[in-house]
Amino acid sequence: MCGANVNFIDININTRNLDPNRLETQLKLADKNSCLPNLVIPVHFSGLSCDMESIKYLSNRYGFKILEDASHAIGAEYNGKKIGSCIYSDITVFSFHPVKIITTGEGGAALTNDNELARKLDNIRSHGVVRNKDKLYNQQQPNFYYEMQELGFNYRMTDIQAALGLSQLSKLDMFISKRNELARHYELLFADHEFNQLIVPDNSRSSHHLYTLCVNNRDALYSYMHSLGIKVNVHYIPVHLHPYWANMGFRKGDFPNAESYYERAITLPLHPKLKLKEIEIIASEFINFLR
Repeated sequence: MCGANVNFIDININTRNLDPNRLETQLKLADKNSCLPNLVIPVHFSGLSCDMESIKYLSNRYGFKILEDASHAIGAEYNGKKIGSCIYSDITVFSFHPVKIITTGEGGAALTNDNELARKLDNIRSHGVVRNKDKLYNQQQPNFYYEMQELGFNYRMTDIQAALGLSQLSKLDMFISKRNELARHYELLFADHEFNQLIVPDNSRSSHHLYTLCVNNRDALYSYMHSLGIKVNVHYIPVHLHPYWANMGFRKGDFPNAESYYERAITLPLHPKLKLKEIEIIASEFINFLR
């Protein structure tokens, strides 16, 4: 949207997150060709943090900024710190879409420890208009005076949305605990089966926005579960396979791990109001079909 050239990095097949080793390989090539990126955007898939310490090391070495896409990961932890603390990044963004862990109906939030970035974020969310007299270019003006200093947007959250968000925020710890409890129950039920489950490293706590597995015969399984009223889903079709990006020159085979994961991926229901008995029914039907 801002006119940047975009490239992608393949995933680690176990975590489904950006693979720092593949990122390093691409950075070495980019450095050799004098086309290093200005920004890297790691996406915390399903609520599990990327290996941010490794990405930050590469940032220090190659000079790019980091924006964490934590749309799935509010309430998650990495190296003992909450996602959003921006220890390893310049900005972290959360999503408050209705299906996310907490919601304001729509919208989200951007977090940063950088005062200048915070100022700019504050400006561009409201048309780039500045009213603070100390920040005006032309300060010899009446009290009503304001300035549009840069091109901005109308990204202001309404008071009604904010009230809902504050109410939701007070329940966040409970939501995360419940999601982890439900995910552990799935794991126990699937313990004797060879499904490729997401691996959560010891230094992380996932928010478990999604519970994904990799299975054979995924498409038929998807149809079967829906025929029972069990709303499984697929997250996600790899970005580079969509027509928009294909028109940019990306092709099938460019990112084999992402493509391999997608061919077998299926997402099971997971939300705080789900009961353990319901999970047992879902898992039982899932296993019976695959047998």
